Amino acid sequence: MILSSILQAIGLFIATNIDDIIVLSLFFARGAGQRETTARILVGQYLGFVGILGAAVPVSLGAGAFLPPEVIPYFGLIPLGLGLWAAWQAWRGDGDDDDDEAKVEGKKVEGKNVAVWTVAGVTFANGGDNIGVYVPVFLSVGPGAVVAYCIVFLALVAVLVALAKFVATRRPIAEVLERWEHILFPIVLIGLGAFILVSGGAFGF
Repeated sequence: MILSSILQAIGLFIATNIDDIIVLSLFFARGAGQRETTARILVGQYLGFVGILGAAVPVSLGAGAFLPPEVIPYFGLIPLGLGLWAAWQAWRGDGDDDDDEAKVEGKKVEGKNVAVWTVAGVTFANGGDNIGVYVPVFLSVGPGAVVAYCIVFLALVAVLVALAKFVATRRPIAEVLERWEHILFPIVLIGLGAFILVSGGAFGF
């Protein structure tokens, strides 16, 4: 029974979070060369995911939902806003002079600081649909299984971050991300935010 719950939790986590690898890889590319980037991304991912579980678990245990379903699509405003801000910074050319100088001198270009709350916000916003999936699953199993699911999920968060770092640091991928991160990062966040808003029916879309 426990083994079955663990295997089901692994499958559910993979199905609902595999897309996070792309966003996390871009976070790693953005913070390349900065100290504690991995720690900040890991903490942010955990905070965001704990927020997702905090919204799903109480409902499955009989408590009322503190997040009405109609509010969830508006989480898309978080990555949309962050993406627009990143696009504005890229358009202004923040740090371009330093980057060009470093490239001329043959030095590795250092990335920007990745804020814990930025990662957490994007993770939580991107997990809005996860809440809708987790609640019916948690309702169909007992409290013990819900705890087992949560433990497995939290363990796999670290695996997900490690996998994203592995992908982002492979030489061919790292070179592409280093060259185009300033463009890809805002595009992915803006696209993610727009998708969450539109797919959820926000603003009557």
